[in-house]
Amino acid sequence: MPRPDSDPPLSAEETECLRRGIDEAMIRYAGAFTPLIVTRASGAVMIDERGRRVLDFTSGQMCAVLGHNHPDITAAIHRATREVTHLLSTILAPSVIRLCQRLGALVPDPLAKSMLLNTGAEANEAAIRMAKLFTGGFEVVSFGGSWHGMTGGAFSSTFSFGRQGYGPLMPGTGALPAPNCYRCPIRHCTDRCDTTCLEVGFELIDRQTTGAPAAVIVEPVLSAAGIIDLGPGYLAKLKTMANDRGYLLILDEAQTAFGRVGDLFAFERDGVPPDILTLSKTLGGGLPLAATVTSAAIEERCHQAGFLFLTSHVSDPLPAYVGLAVLEIIERDRIVERARETGRYLREQLEALRRAHECIGDVRGRGMLLGMEIVLDRERKTPAPELGHQIMDRCLELGLSMNIVRHPKAGSIFRIAPPLTIERPEVDEGVAILDQAIGECWRAGQSSGSKSGG
Repeated sequence: MPRPDSDPPLSAEETECLRRGIDEAMIRYAGAFTPLIVTRASGAVMIDERGRRVLDFTSGQMCAVLGHNHPDITAAIHRATREVTHLLSTILAPSVIRLCQRLGALVPDPLAKSMLLNTGAEANEAAIRMAKLFTGGFEVVSFGGSWHGMTGGAFSSTFSFGRQGYGPLMPGTGALPAPNCYRCPIRHCTDRCDTTCLEVGFELIDRQTTGAPAAVIVEPVLSAAGIIDLGPGYLAKLKTMANDRGYLLILDEAQTAFGRVGDLFAFERDGVPPDILTLSKTLGGGLPLAATVTSAAIEERCHQAGFLFLTSHVSDPLPAYVGLAVLEIIERDRIVERARETGRYLREQLEALRRAHECIGDVRGRGMLLGMEIVLDRERKTPAPELGHQIMDRCLELGLSMNIVRHPKAGSIFRIAPPLTIERPEVDEGVAILDQAIGECWRAGQSSGSKSGG
């Protein structure tokens, strides 16, 4: 796939007009915007307003799993514009039916039936509503540190950040401790989770329940929590403990499905299919496409009970064309195997950085969804939020786009998730920039007499 090595920059007048437009016309929806205006992107490379090449180590918002502007995806969009892009929500196009059939063939039994939506939040919202209708309960449990979306039910089950200031959330929500063995939530484990936190979490849930269980919704790798992998054996125990109490298990594979973690689906490693599976970011290849997938038995009971989840763009044909193209590319180009190999190589490079830099406390994750935690003191695991952001800013100056999640007690964790199609020289380039940025920011902090870099 061609990579844009250079582009003519925008004029000073154009750039100033756009920056003025940001200040005058845009609602700031996530704090400050990144000081970068992207005019074009291809593969793992973005071109900014100055014509500068910037490597993307986050796949956009973790969505451009096959890289930016993949030619097969743009061809699928063009085909949709020639045939059909949008219909009444109850009228179906061939692309929608075929994508649901394709998903049904990929997932293991008893999963079989899908509905196509636009965002991960919508897919989780639909899954939660199905679980409530199926069980007759309303209580929903998720992880501390989870992120499931910004809509009502999905956000009520989101415990990473952003809950303050908006009034009451949906009743019946509870949280299990996230199994972060680097910073054990119950101060019990070191380096490996023995699932005691899961047992303690359910003991607390058992004391809070009103006897109306509906769903446990979790990510196989918690992303906004700082890349927390559910270790081998954890998922099986979680499903057993949830089902024994009457909860359906919903797996939110927004970021983990279709090769990102080195398997087609993250749950495959443990052989534990959920009762309901939600897919989004990686299914659309950069376009808004999501799916809620469940068994024929759950779908039938919900249908008989009058299940309703009607949106303006449910079963839209255009993104379904793209979803079909994404699945074809993943199979044809052996993306899962490629991600597994590249992820192993990237992990080795990050581990080498950890050995070289005292401020890297931990490297973790699966496949090409990796986390790197920045600390002030490796032995004490002292959080380093300011240093992490200085490294991120310096990376951008040097031509690498990185993303950090911050937590008061955990400091800064880089979420490293390049497109699965990234070339090995681009991995090396990005790691070299990260190496330089870490070294410069750490030395600057020490020379100023403060290891925080501030």
